[in-house]
Parts: sequence; C-alpha cells; structure tokens
Amino acid sequence: MSETFADLVACEDVLMFVNAAITSTGQREFHHGSGEQRLSLEFLHEYMLENYRDMYAAVLALDVNDHNAAIIIRNLLVRAGDVGVEPRRGEGRLIARRLETLPPQRVYRLFRDLRRRGVNNRRTRAIIRDWMAGRRDPAFDSVKYRTAVKDAVRHAHLRLRGEQPAFLFAPSGVKAFQTPLYEQWRRAHYEQAAIYELPYTVAEGFAAKHKIPREVFLERIQHRMTRLERLRLQESAREAKVEAVRADLGEMPLTRLASYVLALPLDDRARRRAELSQALRTAARRVAGAARGSWGRVTAVLDDSYSSLGSGEKRRRPLAVALAAHYLLEALAKEYTPLWTSGRTDELLVYPSGPTPLGHRIIDALETGPERLLIVSDGWDNAPPGLAADVLRVWRTRLDPGHRRAPGQRVMIVHLNPVYDADDFDVRRLAPGVPTAGVRDAEDLPTLVELARFAEGRVGLPKLRAHLSDRTARFLGERA
Repeated sequence: MSETFADLVACEDVLMFVNAAITSTGQREFHHGSGEQRLSLEFLHEYMLENYRDMYAAVLALDVNDHNAAIIIRNLLVRAGDVGVEPRRGEGRLIARRLETLPPQRVYRLFRDLRRRGVNNRRTRAIIRDWMAGRRDPAFDSVKYRTAVKDAVRHAHLRLRGEQPAFLFAPSGVKAFQTPLYEQWRRAHYEQAAIYELPYTVAEGFAAKHKIPREVFLERIQHRMTRLERLRLQESAREAKVEAVRADLGEMPLTRLASYVLALPLDDRARRRAELSQALRTAARRVAGAARGSWGRVTAVLDDSYSSLGSGEKRRRPLAVALAAHYLLEALAKEYTPLWTSGRTDELLVYPSGPTPLGHRIIDALETGPERLLIVSDGWDNAPPGLAADVLRVWRTRLDPGHRRAPGQRVMIVHLNPVYDADDFDVRRLAPGVPTAGVRDAEDLPTLVELARFAEGRVGLPKLRAHLSDRTARFLGERA
C-alpha cells in the first residue's frame, strides 16, 4: 500500500529534527549567529513535541548531541501531563537511560534548569532521586559539583546519608570528616598539600587562592586529571615546561583528537607526524571494530574550504569531523580514495582555505568507480554554485536510475553534513536524490549512513518507526 501524503510529511519532519538534534548546539556557525541557531532549534523542539511526541522521545535512543538530549528530557518533563500513564513510563525509561550517558555536569545543569522552571512533579523528583542514587561516587560529585548537588537535593527533597548533609550544608561546623575526599577539601582551605588530592577543577580554585605558581600546580596535580583535561592542558603545560602533563593520544575519542591535531601549528604537526598519524589511526580502528575493511571500495569528498573554519564557539569543528571521517573511512574501506576540496593530499596538514568546488570533486570521485561515495561537507557548493547538484541529479536520473546493483554500476552516495542551517531548519542538502544526514562526531558515521537511507524517500514512515523502535529496544537493553 502506498503511503499517504501525511506519512511522507511526518517522515521528513522527523528526519529533519534528527539532523538538527545531531548537529546543532545553539552556538554560532560560519553562516549563522547563535541567536538564529537557538531560535530555529527551539521551534523544531516545540514542533516535534506537539506533533510527534512518541518519536520525539524515541530520538533519545539515537546519536543526538548532549545539548539536544537535555532539551528533549526537559521538555518531556515540563509537559508530562500531556500523555497517559503508559507513554509516561516509556518516556521515563528512555530519560533514565539517556541520563546515564550524559556527562554529569550536563545532568546537573538540566536539574538546575528544571528547578528554575518550577518543574517539581513526582515524576521529576523520582528521576533526579534515581539518577543521584546510581552515582558511583557521591562524595566525588559532592566535592566537584557541590553547588549543583545542593540545588538538586533541595529541589527533589532528597534524604542524604552519612556525612553528605553536613558537607553540603554545614561544613564549617565539622572539625574533621571521616570521608577522605571531604576531609581533603576541608584541609585544602588552609593546607596546600591537600589540594593535590582533589579533582582538578576544584583544586584549580584552591591553587589560585593560595597563589601557587601555575607550573608547580600542573606538575603536582596531573595525576588527578581526566584524559580530556590532559588533552586540553597538554600544550599549555608544555609551554610552562611541565612535561608530566601528557595525554595518551591513542585513547582519545577520534573527533576530539582530530580537533586537537588541527589546533596545532602546521610545523608542529609536521614534526610530530608519526605520533599524530598513529594516534588517529589507532582511534579510527577502535571505532571501526569488527567492520574494518568491510566497506569495499570507498571514495570520500572531504570539505576543507574556508567555511570549515566554523566559528569562534566551534573552532574548526566541520574540518575536524572531515579529518576524523577520513581516518575512519580508511579503516572501514578495503580500498579508499580521499579527495579534499582544496586538492591537498596530505591530510595531516589540512587547514580551512579557499572556495568549495564540490561539483568538480564529485566528478573526480565518481571516476574512481567506488561502491560507496561519502561527501562530508557543509553543502555550500560555490565553485561554481550548483554544479554538485547538477552532477548528482544527472548521475541519479540518467546514469544510475534505480540504484542498480550490478557490479560496477551501483554507487551508494551519502552526504554527511556537520553544520545546521538555521534558515532551512535542517542541514543543507546537495540534491534531492541524494540522502543527507547531520553528523557531529565521526564516530557515529556508520549508524548515520544507515539512517540516511530514510532521507532518500525510498523507505517510509512505517519502516522509520520500526527503526526507532529497534534502536529504542537496543538502547534500553531489551534486545541483544
């Protein structure tokens, strides 16, 4: 049975929102300011909540970014009374599971937002209570996120045990804590040695209070840093001649590592070529896992034009996604050909520059005879404008109609866009016949390629619902 027009519209609406929820964080992009981004994103959230609430909640099971996951959770809790008991239970399971995956600082920020909005129903209090009860180290949270924990405790009317109430609300009345971390915090007010047993972000405040020289502080606190803190501080520590602060680059998330590499001067990248290349390939192989070498012949068109610079808030983020995707596709493919829009061939030395000749690069890519063609770009084809759309249209309508599967004829083409277009409420597309999906982290590339098939119009709403149900079941651990 053919789908109704309403089903087609619903499918497009949901995919549009998923793309936005993956790529947009409400921050400034190269072509749009933060105000435009936030306004556009807020409209989409309200539209989805009002019209497709069940699928809106199911999006929590997809690879949407933390910013939008928190907004979805907040909106579901604010409008909890709009649905019946059973849907609320399903939403509650999704919310609880997604909270487990969010960074704790993001969760505490969400709880403070709920408090500010006066959302204090029984369901909200239970979700806060259960999440905080599941924290592995409550003492650590109490020290590192002390003000946020106090707000959550007050808002949800939580009953605390042990020394936690005294530490949070009346620490000055305690002469000595039995909990080691609480005691280190108390002693750090007057004893410098105690600072170095605290979490880095807490210790940093005490170091400023005691006027400890930066190089001394970094040298002695490095054992308390997280791996991302090490990565973020490694270069400033090196400038301060503190060699002890070293990150194991091979353990870093792929896209985060790509951002770190691109932030280095070109001379440093060239000098550390072996180290950086090895780290990027190690991270890519870890993401690829058992799928290494299973994608056949792959050609990628990778955008390193000037717009890949991003913005002051998301510096070089589009280029970082392209660089990370390059290394991941290299690991996934049996045969791999990368084509950068600038024409460069040394991926480690790419930098944002020049126009975006996507059309020419797509022609070059198709000439390599790939089984898969992936385009990682913000979609602003401008050298000349519109050539990419014409090339893809001719390819799909005349040279490869019906996506033939005969050897040498069928090419799977997917456009992955790391930038949200606030004007169109979606990521910018290259051509109607080519599926486009938003991407924030290259690590999500394999699942996004699967999701992109729905955007092609060949798979309708029933199958999209089935896909969301399957992803939800896997996310909740209800299916092997």
